[in-house]
Amino acid sequence: MAKFAKKNVYSLLKPILFLFQAEKAHYFTVNSLKLALKFPFVHAILKNRKAKQKAPIEVQGIQFPNALGLAAGFDKNAEYFTQMAALGFGYVEVGTVTPLAQDGNPKPRLFRLPKDRALINRMGFNNKGVDYMVHNLEKFRKNHPDTDLIIGGNIGKNKVTPNDKAVDDYRICFDKLYHLVDYFVVNVSSPNTPNLRELQDKDSLKTIFSALYAIRESKKSEGLKHIPVWLKIAPDLATEALDSIIDLAKEIGLEGIIATNTTISRDHLKSANEEVEAAGAGGLSGAPVKDLADDALEYLSTRLQNELVLVGVGGICSVEDGLDKIKKGATLIQVYSGMIYGGPGLIYRLICALKNI
Repeated sequence: MAKFAKKNVYSLLKPILFLFQAEKAHYFTVNSLKLALKFPFVHAILKNRKAKQKAPIEVQGIQFPNALGLAAGFDKNAEYFTQMAALGFGYVEVGTVTPLAQDGNPKPRLFRLPKDRALINRMGFNNKGVDYMVHNLEKFRKNHPDTDLIIGGNIGKNKVTPNDKAVDDYRICFDKLYHLVDYFVVNVSSPNTPNLRELQDKDSLKTIFSALYAIRESKKSEGLKHIPVWLKIAPDLATEALDSIIDLAKEIGLEGIIATNTTISRDHLKSANEEVEAAGAGGLSGAPVKDLADDALEYLSTRLQNELVLVGVGGICSVEDGLDKIKKGATLIQVYSGMIYGGPGLIYRLICALKNI
């Protein structure tokens, strides 16, 4: 009976959670987990379970407890990363954060497509600003100096910042977070900030990364360690655009690519057209994005031949999906939407599978 309850607890809770509007359910769930971890027996159970899931992997000098991470967008303000890490994640990517706080797009802005195991979001980089994130991370680093949790910082630009000034926003976030995160991700691929994806062109990326590399050199001269900087791309890029990014990667020594963000495509969905149209614009994530993300990942892997780190994300809803990413060239993988449908059990199964390869 205990085994049955343990196995099915999320399957019992999910129908209840899905009665709530998606964004409200998100905050209810993470706050409930935060509360549950205050009980010593819950904390002890998860700590013991996590200890058994150790599958260390070193990437660019960073010792990851395991290769499974929580994708950006779930913990935008670095408020829940310790709770999510307690579920077993080897690393958590916080953000996307912008220099100034912003409300994001009008609500409702997060929608489920259960028949497709998918989400549509048009959040619009809603976050409390980089200074708030700095405060949270400084507190964590002070209280947990020996933590093995790897934290990535996903950085973006404010909606009101024009593209020709975008580099300044990335520079501000990078500078303020440098001493607090283990790696950075430059997000120019969200479809929910107007014209953001235009920054995926070679010249714009070169401007941004050159500016960040210059700051990194100054930080290293101050005695701080080298922090890798990765790029997150869209799954909707044409082959020519991917080739341009590959050329840039070789030209400036790009260290990693996260493939991929959400898609603007609505092809091959099982959900009724009326349901999809009611959700409206935004990025589609979950199972339907898997093929697009896998194709981009495999293309990059074939062309780059282990010249940089590839992180596979998009459509991981099962152990097989996660292992597919590894087979197609990913060193690390991330989940988000798949966890909404599969629950904490998916995290456990993925880590066990990664431990055995």
